[in-house]
Amino acid sequence: MNTITVKLCLGTACYVMGSSHLQDLVDIIPDRFGDRVVIAGHNCLNLCTSNGEHAESPYVKIDDEIISNATIEKVLDHIEKKL
Repeated sequence: MNTITVKLCLGTACYVMGSSHLQDLVDIIPDRFGDRVVIAGHNCLNLCTSNGEHAESPYVKIDDEIISNATIEKVLDHIEKKL
């Protein structure tokens, strides 16, 4: 069984733009997906400094996939599709 890694950007820009709410995933993911998903917060994923390559913060990285303008619903939807 493969595990999915979810990285939450908690840098200043992402935090102000809503990643503070994404921290609720720490409680939601284990209940919903068990040990198939590993979640971690990061000081910064350095995505907002990538010369406009990515849309808008907050950012979440699921394995190698970047989710911009991330919401709890978007993250859960992407995880479900990967599983």
